Amino acid sequence: MQQTPDTPTRRAVFRTAAAAIATAQFPILGANDRVNLGIVGLGGRGTDHMKLYSKLSTDARITGVCDVNQAARERASALVQKLGGSKPNDFADMRKLFESKDIDAVSVATPNHWHALSTIWACQAGKDVYVEKPASHNCYESMQMVKAARKYKRMVQVGSQSRTMPHKQKAVELIREGAIGTVYHARGECFRRRFPIGNTPDQAVPAGIDWSLFLGPAQMKPFSTNKFAYNWHWFWDTGNGDIGNQGIHEMDVALWGLGMDEGWPDTVMSTGGRYEWKDDAETPNTQLALFRFGDRQLTFDVRNLPTPPEGGGPVRNPNYVGNIFFGTKGWIVVDHSGMELWSSKAASISGEAARGAGAGNQEKYEKTFSMQGNGEPTEPHMKNFLDAVKSRDYTSLNAEIAKGAHSAAYCHIANIAYRTGHQLKMNKEGKFVGDAQANELWTRKYRAPYVIPENV
Repeated sequence: MQQTPDTPTRRAVFRTAAAAIATAQFPILGANDRVNLGIVGLGGRGTDHMKLYSKLSTDARITGVCDVNQAARERASALVQKLGGSKPNDFADMRKLFESKDIDAVSVATPNHWHALSTIWACQAGKDVYVEKPASHNCYESMQMVKAARKYKRMVQVGSQSRTMPHKQKAVELIREGAIGTVYHARGECFRRRFPIGNTPDQAVPAGIDWSLFLGPAQMKPFSTNKFAYNWHWFWDTGNGDIGNQGIHEMDVALWGLGMDEGWPDTVMSTGGRYEWKDDAETPNTQLALFRFGDRQLTFDVRNLPTPPEGGGPVRNPNYVGNIFFGTKGWIVVDHSGMELWSSKAASISGEAARGAGAGNQEKYEKTFSMQGNGEPTEPHMKNFLDAVKSRDYTSLNAEIAKGAHSAAYCHIANIAYRTGHQLKMNKEGKFVGDAQANELWTRKYRAPYVIPENV
């Protein structure tokens, strides 16, 4: 039969059908469309997610909420409506949320041990993902998350909002331009005052909580108050200590400034302890880590006990988190409130001056640039995510999964060095050389069916 312009060819019909299937599974949004979001994990940070996305109502609407705690789901549903949204669908199991055709993307604020599996499952279901820091619970998970994002062409943003803060972007720009000369040392500081969590006995699981689902990839253990809610941070099965809680923000900035968004250190050491406190927790309240790269190094200092101000900078107080970058011509101090560049008036001193009182006594420094922070960074960071969901350009993400997962892995290898108690040598693939004990901690023993797949 002769075809007319109104008679579609078999190939055209097939193309149209395939496009319809692809669009149904992986929705394509226009620049003016609102992203239908599911919030997974409805505790303190999940509540922040709901409030912040509600402020971005021209770009997103919350259509689903998910948590293992029934009371949390009820509170979340009420909050979404109070903030001006429609009543969201309610899910106890994230897998059901991922199946929903009413959801384009998910925002994950679960405990750390769920970050990777929830992200991988969401990618497999065709959802884009905003996942809180640290991206992963161990090094193996970091690698698998990146593979999943690439395989399914998903936008995956990590909640490392420092990457969206203009003054921190400026600090890294100045480092790249050589404003402090050759950078030889980055120092991350996490002086976050905390207190003992005490001891809570094992008990029956409270009504409305699916404890097995909460543990997910972790091994089964009895319920106790300290293992639930916020204090899961301080147990190795579910958290990563403060270096992976607050510290990951500073670790991410340190690697960013050093230009180490890829690659591994030659050696890693870490020491510390859970000093003075006699409680249920397992992670250290004081930790010092050292990463060596040959011609430069990164040191990272965690203290939950009283500590004085150190290093100068925009705001320095005993409860301080931030970074210092040391170069051959000066240094940059950067934290949430702002950044300062201090430069040497003389790049080098030699001759009589150096042989006399010493170059250190002759050189003068002055503050040559400063910039203030501009407030809450999470909302613009989420906006950056939503824009990428619409544009389908993962390179436009400020904290794309390859960066966030890599920074998380540095927290993990510091913890591995701490837990093994000896220096670790690393190869170019991020594995430990000749150290079976350390390589065993590179991943974890998963509890079926909550297993990170080898083939994502």
